[in-house]
Amino acid sequence: MSTTSPKRDDNQELDLSSVTQGVRNMFGQFNAFIYNCIRFVIKNIVLLCILLVIGGGLGAYLDRTEKRIYRHQIIVEPNFNSTDYLYSKIALLESRIDRNDTVFLKKIGFTNPNDLIDVKIAPILDIFKFVTNSGNEINYKLVELMAQDGDIKKVVTDNMTSKNYPYHTITFVTRGKTTQAETVAPLLKYLNDSQYYREIQKQYVKNVYMRLAANDRIIEQIDGVLKGLNSASGDASKGVYINENSQLNDVIKTKQAIVAEQGSQRLDLVGLDKIIKDNSVIINIRDEGSLVGKFKIVLPLVLITLFLIGYFFVSFYKKQSLKYNTK
Repeated sequence: MSTTSPKRDDNQELDLSSVTQGVRNMFGQFNAFIYNCIRFVIKNIVLLCILLVIGGGLGAYLDRTEKRIYRHQIIVEPNFNSTDYLYSKIALLESRIDRNDTVFLKKIGFTNPNDLIDVKIAPILDIFKFVTNSGNEINYKLVELMAQDGDIKKVVTDNMTSKNYPYHTITFVTRGKTTQAETVAPLLKYLNDSQYYREIQKQYVKNVYMRLAANDRIIEQIDGVLKGLNSASGDASKGVYINENSQLNDVIKTKQAIVAEQGSQRLDLVGLDKIIKDNSVIINIRDEGSLVGKFKIVLPLVLITLFLIGYFFVSFYKKQSLKYNTK
């Protein structure tokens, strides 16, 4: 017992001394690193300052001359089952922008085609509106059926489902700011340029007005029936009996349904003036992810980083060459 205790104390002292020595070595290496960094900066201060000036000057020049990148968004609603038509038109426009087909872009009305960078379209995922709009019982059953076989999230984003959402966002990117007259108006004109859908639009609107007129006549007839029922129910001397639950309530419910339909159709007419109806336009959203406007900061850092990489590469090569030459 007495012989093992001193050994344990000696081991603890050795461990403590080794830890202390390791900490000292670490601080010594850190101090040496700081010293070498300071020495490097002092030795190359002139060259570093030159790189900072060149990078800052060149960056400031590029920031003044290069146009900033801006994003623009249009929320649209395709009418008359024209969703596939809308996506095909955007795909064609995107391909012409990628090919820098300025002749085509000028032909459809863009005043500065070289400033167009990209155009995309994506549906606004609104599954609630997709299944609850009037006449969309089939959509509800379709989503219910697809959800039974897979994840509802995948169903919502599925290509077959997403194209049938009522609203879609068109996003296009330009160099520099733009105006609605320069880009938005030509884009919407291009999207609405379809003789086929114009004919459908004309007939569709005509049918809506016919339904409105027919419903107005039905409402007048119902009002006449209600007046007749009221007068008949008030004439007790003639012994006329009216079952309010089976007749009057049914007539009133029918009128309420027709009035609601009339209001819905009149609201629909507001959006039927275009094949691709623009509901919201937001332009000139500055893209903070681009380097334009930041060159004065980025370029000096890039030049100094390249200099450091080259310096340490040359230093490493010289040290290794010296080792091999001394063997």
